Amino acid sequence: MNTELVTYIVLAVVILLVITIAVKSVLVIPQATAAVIERLGRFRTVAPPGLNFLVPFLDRVRARIDLREQVVSFPPQPVITQDNLTVRIDTVVYFQVTDPRAAVYEISNYIIGVEQLTTTTLRNVVGGMSLEDTLTSRDQINNQLRGVLDDATGRWGIRVARVELKAIDPPPSIQDSMEKQMRADREKRAMILTAEGQRESAIKTAEGQKQGQILAAEGAKQAAILAAEAERQSRILRAQGERAARYLQAQGQAKAIEKLFAAIKAGRPTPEVLAYQYLQTLPQMAQGNANKVWLVPTEFGKALEGFARMLGAPGEDGVFRYEPPAEEPPRTQPEDDDASIADWFDTSSDPRVAEAVRAAEEVARQEVPPPLATTKPEPTPPAPTTPPALNPPHTPPTAPSPQPSAQPAPRPTHPTPPPPQNRPAQ
Repeated sequence: MNTELVTYIVLAVVILLVITIAVKSVLVIPQATAAVIERLGRFRTVAPPGLNFLVPFLDRVRARIDLREQVVSFPPQPVITQDNLTVRIDTVVYFQVTDPRAAVYEISNYIIGVEQLTTTTLRNVVGGMSLEDTLTSRDQINNQLRGVLDDATGRWGIRVARVELKAIDPPPSIQDSMEKQMRADREKRAMILTAEGQRESAIKTAEGQKQGQILAAEGAKQAAILAAEAERQSRILRAQGERAARYLQAQGQAKAIEKLFAAIKAGRPTPEVLAYQYLQTLPQMAQGNANKVWLVPTEFGKALEGFARMLGAPGEDGVFRYEPPAEEPPRTQPEDDDASIADWFDTSSDPRVAEAVRAAEEVARQEVPPPLATTKPEPTPPAPTTPPALNPPHTPPTAPSPQPSAQPAPRPTHPTPPPPQNRPAQ
């Protein structure tokens, strides 16, 4: 009975020993993790991820190292800048263990070592910079910290990937001053932008006024030019019309005088008739305002006698009568003789003036209401014009026919012979 119990106990101990040895001999390492194996207190190997076998009771795991990139955030550290201002800086370090053996045997705690090295390096870097440079040069500080930490932690089997400054907190007084400065800077920018806007607005307004004045001046200039041109054309046309009218009037007077003298010549007037005409002209000569004294009788008989002797010839009865000269060939129109004045008598309208008149009539026709616009005035028949009667070539010498002139002489009803003393000698 006792023997069997001892046998069972020994068997159980053996089984338990075998299980313990089996458990101590097998080591499973997860992925991205490494284990430092020691045998009898000395470094033996670094167990890679997976299944590993150990010597029971001789090998043991010294440490398990995470091979992934780790992120460590350190608490704010007070740092004094070059201008003696204390700032608190939060840093974040990204690092990775590349040599588990060095990370275990070269430093007791590599995380604390990285933290202290980061703090000292940060104070060295920021201590040579002013507060403004510290706030505006984060990339430069990050690069310097990463370079220094990477060189220092290389022998620890650690690779520093990045170092970031999470926060830079200046003192409260400095923050208040910075806020005031920032507020003043923003107000300055706002004032500058407002001034720039007002300046641009004033420039645009001035440019618009300038363009408006230029256009108004151009319009006034064109209007003045057109008005002057219209006035010039009007004066030219008016002067041309007056010139042609005067020429035609002079031509008509010349024709009237020519017809009158032709009629007088054809009538062969006697000195008595001339004397009668002279007596009728005397009252008209005395009607002038400057004539104050008139002597009657005058020596008009002797004047008529000389005029009759000069122009007339004595007839059979001894009376001097006017003998007309040979007939002259008909004269042509002055515009036919001189081509330079032919356009004076052109009564056709200027095409531009006619077009302007036509346009004005069209506008007036559109403005007139339809009932009034459709009513056309009946054309007035032109007054019949009677050509001046021409005297026959030969008329009695005592009754000459009056011809059209500026002041035609009235026909005498009872010619009175001149006084005997004024009668020409036989």
